[in-house]
Amino acid sequence: MDQKHTIAVVDDHLLFAKSLTSLIESFKGYQVSFHATNGQHFIECMQKYGAPDIVLLDINMPIMSGIETMEWLNDNAPEQKAIALSMDDSEETIIKMLRLGAKGYLLKDIHPKIFEGALNDVIYNGFYYSDKITNKLLDTIDRKEQNETGSGIKLKDREIEFLKLACTEMTYKEIATQMFLSPKTVDGYRESLFDKLEVKSRIGLVLYGIKHKYIEV
Repeated sequence: MDQKHTIAVVDDHLLFAKSLTSLIESFKGYQVSFHATNGQHFIECMQKYGAPDIVLLDINMPIMSGIETMEWLNDNAPEQKAIALSMDDSEETIIKMLRLGAKGYLLKDIHPKIFEGALNDVIYNGFYYSDKITNKLLDTIDRKEQNETGSGIKLKDREIEFLKLACTEMTYKEIATQMFLSPKTVDGYRESLFDKLEVKSRIGLVLYGIKHKYIEV
């Protein structure tokens, strides 16, 4: 009998967690190894039951939030695959979780088939990017990397500076102040990079920055 991939559900909403467990165990090749109600509980369960193949992390939890849990994983178990599963669709939160090493970011209203596909992608490919998190980006980057040095894109120093700042939680207005530029000029940098890197959102810029090591995860 094939061994099943293990999933840890970390969510303080018990009814949702129970429903999610039933859904996951209806997928071929998956089982839930344990459920934890917050990050601290997750750490205790992981020490007791062992590390799962994937951790599904809610963001807003008492005692130890999803972001705090991701910070702990980044410091103590960086090889652990984790996916954010949340109702929080704010750009700031998504960027923060990706910077901390999350392998995907899913919203709780995701279709079960897409959810199953996301688990498979993380297991077999290491990452999952939904349409919201510019699914097209990795394919674009990977195609370019297969051509000679991997990308004919050359960024100017100021573009790199803008990209690095865009990968933080700063607003575009704050980035303009930091770079001593007008907001209109910063908008120009943004649109230029969207076009040059073939991405459609700030999240795309973050993923590009991570992929090409302009920022460290």
